[in-house]
Amino acid sequence: MVLALLQAQDWHPPGSSPASWLAWLDQVGALVFFGLYLLLVVRALVGRSRERIAGALGEADLAALHEELAAAERRTVGEILPVVVERSDRYPGASWLAGLSLLIAGSILLGGRLPWDEPVLLLSVQLGFLALGYGTARLLPGFQRVFLSPRRAAEMVAEQAVQEFHRHALFETEARTGVLLFVSLLERRAVVLADRGIDAAVEPGQWVQTTTALIEGIRERSLRAGLEAGIRSAADVLEQHFPWTAGDRNEIPDRIVLRKE
Repeated sequence: MVLALLQAQDWHPPGSSPASWLAWLDQVGALVFFGLYLLLVVRALVGRSRERIAGALGEADLAALHEELAAAERRTVGEILPVVVERSDRYPGASWLAGLSLLIAGSILLGGRLPWDEPVLLLSVQLGFLALGYGTARLLPGFQRVFLSPRRAAEMVAEQAVQEFHRHALFETEARTGVLLFVSLLERRAVVLADRGIDAAVEPGQWVQTTTALIEGIRERSLRAGLEAGIRSAADVLEQHFPWTAGDRNEIPDRIVLRKE
């Protein structure tokens, strides 16, 4: 009886041994790990042109935007300055998070293949996972964005917008009527900042349409269309409160500021 029970406990159907299941799980884990990594890399590479000013705006686009801006400022004494940057920060924290995520994922999904009984070799492999994630995030901003929290992105874009407002002296116009249309490509965010002369007359809610117009252009993969719509929307708002008057001078040159990474 005891012998029969022991034999029954040792019996396994063909192909269902623990070793075969572990081997199958190892294969699935490897496919999941490398598949997800490659998917994120390919996605980042495909979207790279959207994060590059050179790929988003050509000479014809810039010429059309200059005309749109000049037409807008003929309607108002306000001074509109569009500024486009490729990204608002280097986000080192997101790069480290990418590395840590690959280290953890690799240790779990490839656990059956790691040399757990050789601590030095194991540490070397795990540091390799960390370096792979960190390095990929540094090279491919689109990959890094996966590990960037929306809150952090919004904070840095808002901070960069304030810096651009002061960098281009939009606070120095005589009637304090400078308006910044700020676009940050990596984060796919836009900010509208107006000087205090405009803020005293224009409700913040009136800029929602302008901000939305800028963002929709980015989402539709047409930065030119977004900027054109944003310029027109800003001019509509300004014309209501600060229409053009005879003798008005152009205090801020009509231009589109583009800053590459």
